[in-house]
Amino acid sequence: MFISMNWIRDFVDLSGLDIMDLIRQFSLSTAEVENEIFHKGSDLSGVVVAEIKRVAPHPESKKLHLLKVDIGESELVDVVCGAPNVREGMKTAFAKVGARLGEITIAPRPLAGFMSCGMCCSEKEIGISDDNSGIMDLDPAYANGTDLKALFAIDDIVFEVDNKSLTNRPDLWGHYGIAREFAALAGRPLKALPVADLAAYASLPALDIEIENDDCLRYSGLKFDNVGVSVSPVDMRIRLFYCGMRAINFLADMTNYLMLEMGQPMHAFDSRKVESIRIRKFDAPFAFTTLDGVERKCDENTLMICNGEIPVAIAGIMGGLDSEIVADTTSLTLESACFDPVSVRKSAARLAHRTDASQRYEKTLDPEMTVTAIARFVKLLSEIDPGAKVTSSLTDCYKRSYECKTLEIDKDFVDRYTGIGDCITCEHIEKTLTALGFAVERDGERFRVTVPSWRATKDVTLKADLIEEITRIYGYDNFAPITAKSPLYPVKMELTKSVEENAKDLLVKRFSLHEVHSYIWAYSDEYKRLGMEVEDNVRLLNATNPNLSVLRGSIVPTQLCQVKTNVGYAPEFGLFEIGRVVKGLREDGLCDEKKMLCITLYSKTADLRAAYFRLRDMLAVLADELKHKPLTFAPMEASHSWQHPKNLNSVSCDGVVLGEMGVVHPTVGKSIDKKASIVYAELDIEAFAKLAPAGIRYEEASRFPGMEIDLNVSSATFAPIKEAIDAAACPYIKGVRVVDVWRGDEGCAINVRISFSCAARTLTREEVQAVVDGIVADLAAKGMPLK
Repeated sequence: MFISMNWIRDFVDLSGLDIMDLIRQFSLSTAEVENEIFHKGSDLSGVVVAEIKRVAPHPESKKLHLLKVDIGESELVDVVCGAPNVREGMKTAFAKVGARLGEITIAPRPLAGFMSCGMCCSEKEIGISDDNSGIMDLDPAYANGTDLKALFAIDDIVFEVDNKSLTNRPDLWGHYGIAREFAALAGRPLKALPVADLAAYASLPALDIEIENDDCLRYSGLKFDNVGVSVSPVDMRIRLFYCGMRAINFLADMTNYLMLEMGQPMHAFDSRKVESIRIRKFDAPFAFTTLDGVERKCDENTLMICNGEIPVAIAGIMGGLDSEIVADTTSLTLESACFDPVSVRKSAARLAHRTDASQRYEKTLDPEMTVTAIARFVKLLSEIDPGAKVTSSLTDCYKRSYECKTLEIDKDFVDRYTGIGDCITCEHIEKTLTALGFAVERDGERFRVTVPSWRATKDVTLKADLIEEITRIYGYDNFAPITAKSPLYPVKMELTKSVEENAKDLLVKRFSLHEVHSYIWAYSDEYKRLGMEVEDNVRLLNATNPNLSVLRGSIVPTQLCQVKTNVGYAPEFGLFEIGRVVKGLREDGLCDEKKMLCITLYSKTADLRAAYFRLRDMLAVLADELKHKPLTFAPMEASHSWQHPKNLNSVSCDGVVLGEMGVVHPTVGKSIDKKASIVYAELDIEAFAKLAPAGIRYEEASRFPGMEIDLNVSSATFAPIKEAIDAAACPYIKGVRVVDVWRGDEGCAINVRISFSCAARTLTREEVQAVVDGIVADLAAKGMPLK
C-alpha cells in the first residue's frame, strides 16, 4: 500500500521534522516500509500555465496543429501540438524551453517542418496520472505563467508499506490511521477528521434497507441528488495516482479516495437502478456480471447486495455492471457497510477475485466507521460540488458489533515486561496510549485502558498488547542491549526426530543418496505426464490452481516426477525424502497425516534385479543399524498406478508392516526412461521410530576353530531356508548368509553358508553333520532338496 506524506500532513503538523527519519521510525515501530521511497515531482520543473491564443492546422498533417501560446511572457511562443483536444482560449500545462520532465529536458526543435519551442503536456507526461488522451484542460481563472507546482500538490514523498505487516491492523489500511501513528511518533496532536453533521438530514425520508443475513454487521446508506461534477479535482486525481489507483469519474473517485483516506470501502449506486436494498444470500448458484465486465459464478454462500430480489453487487468485493455510475448519473445511493471478514475472504477466494475493498474487509474492519465515512463523504461533496443535495436521512442498520474491551495494567507490570522502568514513566505510558486513541483512566501508577473500536476487532485483546504499544512508540532501538541471564538445560531430541536424523546420515554417508524436499500437493499435470492417476484424497476448497487441489497420499509419485526431471543428471543416482502424506480423514474430521521415508533408485547401468536387491540391502542396513532388527518381506497386491503388478513386497519389522518396496510400473518407467531400472521403497518413519530396539549382546570370540558348511538348496526364496535353519535351534550356529543365487532352465538354487562355533571347545565333524542332516531333511520334506 502506497502512503502519501502530503495526505498525512492533512491530519498532523509535521513542520520542522525530518520526514525521512519519521518514515524510518514508522518502519521500526509500526509497519515495514519497502526499500524505495519515491520523491514525486522532484524531476519536474519549468511547467507553467499557458493560454492557447491561436490554433492553425498544419499544412502537411491532419493531426498536428500550429499554436501560438501565451506563457505570461512578453512574446507568444510557437508550438507544434498533436493533441486531439486542443482549442483556442484553452489553458493548459506547458513545459517551457529548459523544463525537465523526468529524464527529458525540453529544447527548441523542428517538428514536421516548423520550430516548436516547448510542449503542451498531458497529465501522464507530467507524471500526475496515467491519462494521455489529451493535454491538460486547466481552469481559465489560473494566471498565465503560474508554475504548476504552485497550483497543485505535485511535490510529495510517497512510500510503500508491506501489506503483510498490516494484516492485524485494519486501522492502518487508510491514511488517517497511518497519520495517527505519525502523530504519536512525532509527539504532535492528531487533527480531527473533517465531517458533516448528518443530524441535519434526520427529517428527510429514510432509505429502504434491510439486512437478511448475519454476515453483514452493519449497513449505512444515504441518497444524493443533483450531482453536477463529473471530473474529480486535480489534487484528488494526483493523490489517487500516487497511491496506485486510476481516476474513473468523480463519484467513483470519491469512494476510492475515502477508502484510501479512512480504510473504509464504500460504493455508489445509480439511484435510478437501486430503490430497495436487501443484503442476503441466494438458495442456488447464479451468474453475475461485475463492474469489470466479467461474468462470475456466485454460489449460495456468497453474500449479495440486492435491489429487492435482483443482485446489484457482491458484498465487500465489487459492484455490478447494471447499477454502476455512468456519465449521466446525477442521483446516487451511497453504501458504507461492514461485512464479516471470513465471508468476504471465502467469497473472494471462490470467485478468484480479490479487490482493494475485499483486502480491507478481510482484515476485520471496525463497524463504527461506516457512518463516519458517510459524514466525510458529505463534507467533501459539499466542498467540491456545492449544488449536490442530500435527499434522504441517514439509514443505518446495525446488526451486530464487536465487544468493547477494557484492560487494566500498572507501572510494575510495564517494568517487568520492558526491564527499563526508569526510562518509561507513568506520564509516558498515559501520553502514548492517549495519542494512539486509547481512553486512559489513571489512578497513581494504575491504568484502566479502554481499547478504541478500530483496535478492538482483533488486534488489542491482552495486557501484553498494551506493552507492545508503549514500547514500540518509545522505540525498540532505544532499548540498551543486555545479555540475558537464564539457565540453559540440554534438551533430549524427540525419538522420531533422532531416528530421522540418523536415517538421513546413513543414506547420505553410506549409500551416497541425495536428499530432496517437496510440497504435500499431488501435482496433477506432472502425474498425468508420467501416466499416473491423481487418486481421490483430501482436497483444498476453492483452490486457485487446479494443479494443486489434492493432497498426496504417497511420496512415491512426487519422487518419480523428480527422477524424471533429473534423468540427465547422471546415469545412476538415488533420491530420498522424509516428508508428509495424508491418508484421508480421521474420525474427528482432521487429516490423517503420516510422515514417510521414500527412497527411489534410478540406474541405466544396473539391471532391475541388481537395483532391487541394492534397495533391499539399504533397508536391511537401516533396520539393523537403527533398531538392530531384521526386516521381513512378503508379496502384496498392487493398488496404485505406479506399482508393478508382480514385483511388489510389503516391508515389516517385529510383525509391524512399515510400508512397501517395489519396481515401478512398466508404463510409468517407460515415461521416465525406457532404458533405466527404477525401484522404490516407502516406509512409515514414525511407526519405525516407535519400534523398540533390540538389545546388543556382546560375545567373546571363540579361541577354538570354527566350521562352515555350504548347502546348495533348490529354492527360489531364502525365507523358508532360514526358517529351517532357525528350527534346528542349534546354539553352535553363529551365522547364516547367502553366498550365491543360481537361476536356470531347471529351476532355481540358493547357496547358503552356515557358520558353526563353540567358545569352550573344538566342534567335531560328527556333531556338526548331525545338525546339518536335520536341516537338510527338514528342507527336503518341504520340497527343497539339495542340488
